[in-house]
Amino acid sequence: MTFWQMFNLSFGFFGVQIAYALQSANISRIFATLGADPHQLSFFWILPPLMGMLVQPLIGKYSDRTWTRMGRRKPYLLVGALIAVLVMIFLPNAGSLHFSTRVFLGLNMAMWFGLFSLIFLDTSINVAMQPFKMMVGDMVNEKQKTTAYSIQSFLCNAGSLVGYLFPIFLTWIGIANTAPEGVIPDSVIYSFYGGAAILIACVLYTFLKVKEMPPKEYAEFHGIDPAAAAESKGEGLLKLLTKAPATFWTVGLVQFFCWAAFLYMWTYTNGAIAAGCWGTTDVASAEYQQAGNWVGVLFAIQAVGSILWATVLPRFKSLKTGYVVSLLIGAAGFASVLFIHNQYVLFLSYFLIGAAWAAMLALPFTLLTNALEGNPYMGSYLGLFNCTICLPQIIAAATGGLVLSLIGGSQAGMLLVAGIFLVLGALCVNLVKVNNPK
Repeated sequence: MTFWQMFNLSFGFFGVQIAYALQSANISRIFATLGADPHQLSFFWILPPLMGMLVQPLIGKYSDRTWTRMGRRKPYLLVGALIAVLVMIFLPNAGSLHFSTRVFLGLNMAMWFGLFSLIFLDTSINVAMQPFKMMVGDMVNEKQKTTAYSIQSFLCNAGSLVGYLFPIFLTWIGIANTAPEGVIPDSVIYSFYGGAAILIACVLYTFLKVKEMPPKEYAEFHGIDPAAAAESKGEGLLKLLTKAPATFWTVGLVQFFCWAAFLYMWTYTNGAIAAGCWGTTDVASAEYQQAGNWVGVLFAIQAVGSILWATVLPRFKSLKTGYVVSLLIGAAGFASVLFIHNQYVLFLSYFLIGAAWAAMLALPFTLLTNALEGNPYMGSYLGLFNCTICLPQIIAAATGGLVLSLIGGSQAGMLLVAGIFLVLGALCVNLVKVNNPK
């Protein structure tokens, strides 16, 4: 494929990632504003990976069997994007709809509304996100996959950059960054509106520009025997899991430590920066909201680091070496946050973290799709592989409050734990067997 064909294949990911970045940078801020206790915050983060774990294997399974005039993966892409747009309009208004102050199971009604909105948002984002990974696996040959996934990583991080900077940009042009207690500031609300508009525009671009292969051409491209594929068409996800290549499990082990680390970053950066650089834990204060905006800037710096590192990754002769180096650089970034109390010096920390993020977006899928070449269930396996992203986040979210208590309640300390996780992930890369492109 030409560069621009690979670019068009993943361009919609730019819009999807804006939505995901807005969610990642603002969910803790939104629920803290709605009244959540810091020890509760990690529980809200169980929902996004849980929905991904449930949805993405099903998207993979059913899209493997979907052959329509619109395409194989593209129908799911379009439906997911449309639902995500609708939810992005409602979620940030959870504090503005005058819900009752009644508390049910420890949460007020505004938090319950936000919780259900988050479930629908993450479900739809997962539905829209997974087809991009599958289309690269479907349409790009083995030699170009590292490049194709690096392009996808670049667009993903460019989208993150936009999403992370939206609130501070809107604040800079005069949109209110504070609001009455329990109400989400307009800077966040309008950021979600803008992200929704860009999301649908980008997805429509890919939908209209990309033409997926028909079944016969797909089988020839991947060296699949159509008769053998037809005989095994009824195999379920659990049976496929028992036949997964060793690469699925070894890369999955690396993924476990990496995604647990980033779940802690998304959950605790806001509180860590507010306490460490602004000296406040009062979520209703202007300083806390300023720290919330600065989190978006730091995550944007991470995205810049990821964009730049994504151009370096294809230059490594060994995928495993690139993987290990990237994770160790990210670990150093995480560990440094605990010792830095200047908001500008933190740029270096999050720039380093970006190297790990770039590798996590590109290399696992390159390693796995190369190992799956010739397998008629590419989409199903990529959907199942998403569980290696979701399960560690669920476990980290479920135990986050306990870990926070064990280290004395320091949210910055949770980022040190994240750095330790990345070191463990780097050590596990040595277990991965690489299939070299033919």
